[in-house]
Amino acid sequence: MDKGRFGVPAAVRDWAIALGVAALLLGTGWSGEGPDADPGVLGYVLLAAGGLALAARRRAPLAVLAVTGLCAVAYQTAGFDVLAVSYLVAVYGAVRAGHRAVTVAVSVTMVAVLHLTALLLRDGSAGEALAQARHVLEIAWLIAAFAAGEALRQAERRADEAERTREETARRRADEERLHIARELHDSLTHQISIIKVQAEVAVHVARRRGEQVPEALLAIQEAGREATRELRATLEALRDDDTSPPRGLDHIPELVEQASRAGLEATLTIEGQRPDLPAAVGRTAYRIVQESLTNIARHACAATASVRIDYRPDSLAIQVDDDGKASPDTVPTPGLGLLGMRERVTALGGRLHAQPRSERGFTVQAELPVDHTS
Repeated sequence: MDKGRFGVPAAVRDWAIALGVAALLLGTGWSGEGPDADPGVLGYVLLAAGGLALAARRRAPLAVLAVTGLCAVAYQTAGFDVLAVSYLVAVYGAVRAGHRAVTVAVSVTMVAVLHLTALLLRDGSAGEALAQARHVLEIAWLIAAFAAGEALRQAERRADEAERTREETARRRADEERLHIARELHDSLTHQISIIKVQAEVAVHVARRRGEQVPEALLAIQEAGREATRELRATLEALRDDDTSPPRGLDHIPELVEQASRAGLEATLTIEGQRPDLPAAVGRTAYRIVQESLTNIARHACAATASVRIDYRPDSLAIQVDDDGKASPDTVPTPGLGLLGMRERVTALGGRLHAQPRSERGFTVQAELPVDHTS
């Protein structure tokens, strides 16, 4: 629930304002600002209704603007020359919500209707009638309410922009740090792992040339060196996102599927929906999800088939990768670095990721990435 500076819920504040305005209108009408003839209960109901309607000004600002305007016209018709405080508050709320043009149109109509009503229904000269109409809705107060709403709307927009800028700065710094980590990994680990791998392969080669039995530990070191090299290369590719290599995105997903097919996996790609203009970050994340999913299938799933589905929706991009591997509903998935990396990328974009065994056999990875077409 939205809360203000003092921790008071917005709904409580709105009701407090509505009750206060209703009490002010009723008190003003009761104190003698009304007509000589008592308008009865209906007149006071209109005064109260105009104030109480403000309780919904956040949820339906235009509806409240219309209701308070009608109430102002109605209690003027009933004979009350009471300043339309509720309408002024509604103008402030509608402008703050961004409905400037509608508010101007409604306010101009309100001023015209109030003056026309005063001319038609009030006794006395035209000047006195118009003066009574101005007393119900002063132009200066109307302009002040409009200006206050617009000023607060601009301040809130600037605050949102500042918050967005801070988030973008933090994200850029995080990207720079990831690139720094990638370079440090490359400098400190790649050389050492390569030496281990080469030395192990040389030792195995020499032992086989001499006809000696190669120790299992040496074979394990050789295989571990190869695997570590592959994993490190994949990690560096995920971490490094600079201009030294072209960014990978949605256009490159068919290549991933084709590579999986050449590796012996029966892989298919299905694309649904009309592709809109998507942010580069969304395309990169989609590519990494498909890449990591197909890599995991090839390495660990013992699957014969895999399907990749890309669904372009009005407000999101959905990715689903399924396989028919050895995973079963009773299998407890072990969250490896690849899965954690996918989850971090999806979460950074405000999306959702589900990775779990399918109801039959195999594994499924489902991701939904929100798309903001206004940015």
